[in-house]
Amino acid sequence: MKIMPVVGTRPEAIKLIPVIKELERHPEEFEVVLVTTAQHRKMLDQVLKLFGITPSHDLEIMENHQTLSRLTAKIIDEFDPIVRKEKPNWILIQGDTTTTFTSALIGFYHKIRIDHIEGGLRTHNRYTTSLVNFTND
Repeated sequence: MKIMPVVGTRPEAIKLIPVIKELERHPEEFEVVLVTTAQHRKMLDQVLKLFGITPSHDLEIMENHQTLSRLTAKIIDEFDPIVRKEKPNWILIQGDTTTTFTSALIGFYHKIRIDHIEGGLRTHNRYTTSLVNFTND
């Protein structure tokens, strides 16, 4: 099963790295294709380097004085062809950033299962709004 975690910010990476590491411990079951948007380039790179993680795809979408509309459009333009090429079974996202929103949108368009991990990791209650599973069923 091909799992595609998508991170763009340090908090997203901090919360998804344990999941990524666990998935990587089972290569016979999971192929992990990590995508970074680099929405927060320097802070994201610090965390990835600390844990020895190299993304499969780095969109490098940031530019000076970029509007949220431009950021959204760039992520969609860059992420869509990667999803088409990789054909993941699952897209794994975290948080409430532009990276999260656009990744979920592209996954929905391609009818790919999307799992959104949020603060519910601390509550251990998967039935709260903190863990949401989106499918196209």
